[in-house]
Amino acid sequence: MNYENHRWLLLIASLPTSSATARMRLWRAIKALGCVALRDGAYLLLYRESHAEALADLAAQTNNEGGQAWVVDVAPRSAADNEAFQALFDRSSEYAQMNVNLTEARKALTSQTPAEIAKALKRLRKERDALVRIDFFPNRASLDAEAAWGDFEEAVNASLSPGEPHAQERPIPRLSRADYQGRTWATRRNLWVDRVASAWLIRRFIDSDAKFLWLDSPAQCPKEALGFDFDDAAFTHVNDKVTFEVLLVSFNIEMTPSMEKLAALVHALDVGGVIPPEAAGFEAILTGARARLDNDDALLAEIGGVLDSLYTHYNKDKTK
Repeated sequence: MNYENHRWLLLIASLPTSSATARMRLWRAIKALGCVALRDGAYLLLYRESHAEALADLAAQTNNEGGQAWVVDVAPRSAADNEAFQALFDRSSEYAQMNVNLTEARKALTSQTPAEIAKALKRLRKERDALVRIDFFPNRASLDAEAAWGDFEEAVNASLSPGEPHAQERPIPRLSRADYQGRTWATRRNLWVDRVASAWLIRRFIDSDAKFLWLDSPAQCPKEALGFDFDDAAFTHVNDKVTFEVLLVSFNIEMTPSMEKLAALVHALDVGGVIPPEAAGFEAILTGARARLDNDDALLAEIGGVLDSLYTHYNKDKTK
């Protein structure tokens, strides 16, 4: 972007020294927006309409609390000035700290319970999202941090769900549901997102009389059983699709608004991607249920009810 196209905002604010609560609230707000402190009481921010509105609200709040505040438009007079402003927003050190935190969290995975891992993942994802939100000028540091985050998510998935399949590169054949009735289906025990959602999908939309085997190892899968979500299984990750999505395509299951959103939820929690708003709640419920229940049949029954409810909720607009 050319420097003349960069616009900047400056919040000038002061509060009475006695207003400790108001000062802390102001500081937290400007930090969340990604402002850079030029000096005490002067905060620079890249111009965006949403930023201008947020700073105007902060200025009004500051004035209402007995302080003084103004929002000023700032335009750099040269490319050098613009580059100097932009350099103030370099998040490299913050990304470096995030990478340190990810490294430490990854080391702790082997000694943590699933609930502790899920809690750490939620906290670190919140911190990462907050940093990405204020990274107005991504650079090599942000790209490296994104790769580190992907590695961390992969390690978390491996801890929560060991034996995750490697994606196959092949076409997905279309199958008839009529040929897959009353079958035995098998997957790895200690169900996690893709497996429990796939088992729910199988029984709800493919084979209502399905029987399930929960395997200690994929090598234990009987020849007559239909394996899913492990390497060389009949149904597993293919190309960029997780097992749940492969089953949808294989059996030509209608992609209603509900099913599209469920597929996005399962995909994001299993291999990453855009995280839907419900993902954290579903992940917490699954983590708690897995810690509380002593077998996968009970887990499927309970989480199946949650998926039924999500399916109904997601489809509410279509049924109005």
